[in-house]
Amino acid sequence: MSSRLSMEGLRNLDYQSLLRDFRGLDPNDPGQWPLAPRVAFLVAVFLAIVVGGWWLDWSAQWEQLETKRAEETNLKQEWRDKKEQAVNLPEYKRQLSEIDRQFGALLKQLPNRSEMESLLADINQAGLGRGLQFELFKPGTESMKDFYAELPIAVRVVGSYHDLGEFVSDVAQMPRIVTLNDVAIEAQKEGSLKFDATAVTYRYLDDEEVAKLRKEKAKEKAAK
Repeated sequence: MSSRLSMEGLRNLDYQSLLRDFRGLDPNDPGQWPLAPRVAFLVAVFLAIVVGGWWLDWSAQWEQLETKRAEETNLKQEWRDKKEQAVNLPEYKRQLSEIDRQFGALLKQLPNRSEMESLLADINQAGLGRGLQFELFKPGTESMKDFYAELPIAVRVVGSYHDLGEFVSDVAQMPRIVTLNDVAIEAQKEGSLKFDATAVTYRYLDDEEVAKLRKEKAKEKAAK
């Protein structure tokens, strides 16, 4: 019933009368305006205040609010991460201690400078002990790393397949780390084989060598 009356009210609305109300308005005396213009004016002023407030102040405050919300989210995540780290700190310490122990065990497998000659003699003896004939055993130039040095050794031996296999096994089982790279095998007369390889052994640098290496790297970095 009410909807029917409202529709009838819209049909009976005198648009001409509304238009007349907006004509001839005195801007200096809005208090004497008819009701419709005054309502329209108040609505326009309200909208202008809302838009102006948003443009001049509220939009900046809204952006600041969004920024603070993002910061809050990041701080909460950072707090969760730090809390997790704090909870797992004993486990991290245990893992670090285990890594240090393993690193120390590996470091002990690297000879120092004074032990290199005996290591080279051990490699040579491993071949002679298996009845191999050395045609080449030539240490190369050391290559310095952060805390250790690599020494390549060009090796060429001749012998039977079985003896060569035993030699490679003996080298792999040495208490010091020795790797065989660039391996090449060539058949010889009477069933023997020629074995070419680059044996690489490692030694750790002493404190003096480490300090010297760091100084050289610092100079190179400064030069760049």
